[in-house]
Amino acid sequence: MYVNFATVIIAAYLLGSVPFGLIIAKAHGKDLRSVGSGNIGATNVARSLGRKWAYVCFLLDVLKGLIPMLAAMLIVKRLSTQSQAEQGLFICLWLTVGIAAILGHMFPLYLKFKGGKGVATSLGVALGLWPYYTICAFAALGIWVIVVLTWRYVSLASIVASIAFAVTLLLIVLLTPGWDFTNLWPLLIAATAIPLMVINRHRENIKRLLAGTESKVFEK
Repeated sequence: MYVNFATVIIAAYLLGSVPFGLIIAKAHGKDLRSVGSGNIGATNVARSLGRKWAYVCFLLDVLKGLIPMLAAMLIVKRLSTQSQAEQGLFICLWLTVGIAAILGHMFPLYLKFKGGKGVATSLGVALGLWPYYTICAFAALGIWVIVVLTWRYVSLASIVASIAFAVTLLLIVLLTPGWDFTNLWPLLIAATAIPLMVINRHRENIKRLLAGTESKVFEK
């Protein structure tokens, strides 16, 4: 089992490192790193190639997080008869798979560790950790859409949604019978660490938001 998890963790990082945005842009004869913010994510793809290819990039980046988590889920299901302590251990390993995918996107091996901000890949990771993160992921996605449509800042929406994800999980743990901190503390720690990583990757965006110079979506 440990060997299986180690294999999935390595594969998750390597898959997370695949720069789909950069590949899509290059297929159209453009260097995404010389457009807009220079980021390799879907928002910059939209600036370079339009919304259609941005949606494709977003979906592929989500799958970079979702596919490794589903693979890890197959391993976890085999442990359904194990002790509670062992279940907690394997939840930690499951989370490690997701974090590896996110780190792959943020620090890709193929691009000298200069990658994207990890929002879409984090969403994929959250969707794949059923049921603990999946509900929170849909709530965060809804908030992301509301913020984008209201203020048209993708960066602001990403920051707010990442915080909302952690807060939603905390509320669910507090309010759901059978969900307690004793068993779920690794999930709560990761739910705090992942948003912090995402926010850290948005440092320059935060500066531009405060200065009023951040680019908006749905504008020419």
